[in-house]
Amino acid sequence: MLHYSYCVWLATLSNAVLVASRLVGIPTVPFITSSSQTYSITALKGLVVDSKFADSRDETGETLIPPSLQDFAETFLDDLYNTLDLDIDISIADEPASDAIFLTLGDPSKYTDVSGAQTSEGYTLSINSSGIVVSGASALGAWWGTRTILQQAILSNGSLPFGEVDDAPGWKTRGMMLDAARHYYPPDFIIELCSYMSFFKQNTFQLHLSDNLFNNKLYSREQSLALYARFRLWSDSADLDGLNQHKNESYTKDQFEDIQSACASRGVAIIPEIEAPGHSLVIVQWKPELALGTDLSLLNISHPDTIPTMKTIWGTFLDWFHSKTVHIGADEYTGDPNEYNRFVNEMADYIYQESGKSIRIWGTFPPKPEYNNIDRNVSIQHWAFFEDDPYHDYILNNYSVINSDDTYYVVTKYSASYPQVVNVARTFNGNPATGGMWQPYIFDTKVATNNPEKSNSLVLGAITPQWNDYGANASVFSEAYYAWKEGIPALGDKQWGGDLSESEFSSAFSTLLPLIPGQNLDRAIPSTSSTIFNYTSRSTLDRSYFTAVATWRDVGVIDQSGNGYDASTNCPLTAESTLNISSSCSIRTPLSSKGRDYTLSLKILVDEVGKDATILTGGDSRLLLTPNLTLFASGNYYRLNSTVPVGKWVNLSIIGRGNQTFASVQETTLEEPLPEPGSVSATEEFLAVLGINGVSLLWAPIAIEAPLREIGGEDSGWTGQFAAMSLSSKA
Repeated sequence: MLHYSYCVWLATLSNAVLVASRLVGIPTVPFITSSSQTYSITALKGLVVDSKFADSRDETGETLIPPSLQDFAETFLDDLYNTLDLDIDISIADEPASDAIFLTLGDPSKYTDVSGAQTSEGYTLSINSSGIVVSGASALGAWWGTRTILQQAILSNGSLPFGEVDDAPGWKTRGMMLDAARHYYPPDFIIELCSYMSFFKQNTFQLHLSDNLFNNKLYSREQSLALYARFRLWSDSADLDGLNQHKNESYTKDQFEDIQSACASRGVAIIPEIEAPGHSLVIVQWKPELALGTDLSLLNISHPDTIPTMKTIWGTFLDWFHSKTVHIGADEYTGDPNEYNRFVNEMADYIYQESGKSIRIWGTFPPKPEYNNIDRNVSIQHWAFFEDDPYHDYILNNYSVINSDDTYYVVTKYSASYPQVVNVARTFNGNPATGGMWQPYIFDTKVATNNPEKSNSLVLGAITPQWNDYGANASVFSEAYYAWKEGIPALGDKQWGGDLSESEFSSAFSTLLPLIPGQNLDRAIPSTSSTIFNYTSRSTLDRSYFTAVATWRDVGVIDQSGNGYDASTNCPLTAESTLNISSSCSIRTPLSSKGRDYTLSLKILVDEVGKDATILTGGDSRLLLTPNLTLFASGNYYRLNSTVPVGKWVNLSIIGRGNQTFASVQETTLEEPLPEPGSVSATEEFLAVLGINGVSLLWAPIAIEAPLREIGGEDSGWTGQFAAMSLSSKA
């Protein structure tokens, strides 16, 4: 039974003059206006969770660890504070309160996707003079309603129009895929990407966890066995001893648990992918006898130990995975089709019997009368028309399909075939029938007859991949984000069923970007001006700290920018009022990293330097002397030809400009000021060196964050003097 106050709320809304419209957001939001009035977000006094549904969870979605309505409310409360600076209380009650957001659940049958099937991800959002009510088809549906509140509050400068939203996604699966096999990504980075995706109502993140660089036929057997190939899950099981030899670049069970839990807390399910029987060089490097002929990246399915080996691998990790679907890869296999189909079906049966999970594969060997075809309980991930025709090969044969067509493929840093950022423009004109917007049912953006009807229930949705074809040294972690920075919101709108125009998208995205909660992928730093901090050794202050158990002192290095980012140091002052740097002391700032764009300048004098000295340490990178000037980032060294002369004062500048990073070393005097940002001359560029399939080398730009956390310190490997350091957002 509805509570009286809620009935009054609905009656008030129904008696108003209703005008159908839509709200610009990412995705767009269908909206019925009830009045010209608005509700100020600053009037909110609380967040109330309906006591009847506080423990309710969406059991119908992809994740096996769905958060409760109360869990989502707690995350939303943090977002309200961090995004809108709203410091309000949360409570559980059985009815709405005045000037509060009320989270509840409604009739789930009200919400359907484009096929007419019921969806648990729908919600209704009502706004009037009393406050805001979010009524979800499930806890997850209510969560998506909270994303609408945040977005609309940002876009409307805190004034929400009176009216009602009835919203639901068009497709069940909406998301991205990251090649974490040929390039490791740390758990925190993956979690931040989930937060970014969730803000735009994407709900699926596929992690590609095993693969190898292209195994060129030019390679000898020995070269293939030494080629970069990785399996990213780490188990201490004796059954897998030798499969993974890189624990420092792998996910332990606890780490993978943290990734899945953190992503689920924002409505994003992790889909794990372990590749076989193609792209399986890492398995052959472990067990060479399983190779198919001379191509060591393919498994010989007929070998009596191949399928048992894959069952052992999956059996080890199945209980790690909290998704109802897992991906077994099965991409680009050139062996016998019937053996391939036998492999897929046997793995599908094994995984279902062991865990109750379904499997997904990449589209390979479409069904034919002469084949023993893949069972229809296996979903297909289409990626290229030279591999399959998703509509005619699969959908018309009653297979369910994910749209990962290579229209939106990204290959990091370089490719002769694909771009390095998502083709955002195509999302606005990728419908070949109308010339209008693309949506997940459109597999072919050129030939309309290759696409099913929009309402076809066998189209599960869309997942857009990013591949690291040229390995780990081609890019740093954050470049995966920048490849998707505009792509995730642009695709997110269309995957949901939104209809943003290109101009609407550009305006909304630029407004929303600085305030997306749960992440700082841009490594942005708040600042009142382009100067973020400015330290000099002559601007120091002795400070004392008192607690009930101890008293201690340090020296503050005062930030002259006005932002208050004061550093601290335990390094002694010299007679010239510089700070004497050694391995027994350091200068520590309250900051970690700065992303694009920046100019970081230091005035230092190096007296003695070891083989690999660390000048500056940050959260994403380190500045080294090896003895060449070097940036270490994402596990790789990026070296210049220049170095820092010993015994001389230098202005050392690192400049991050777009997708490029530069350095400058200029001899100077103690008295001369640091150079102004934009005036640094004689720069040298840091470059990544890509091996192109064993045939050639290619030099490409690399975008590395500025390291900011610490100068000198234990094991830094150098001694000298520090006079000044500044950071600017100008480059």
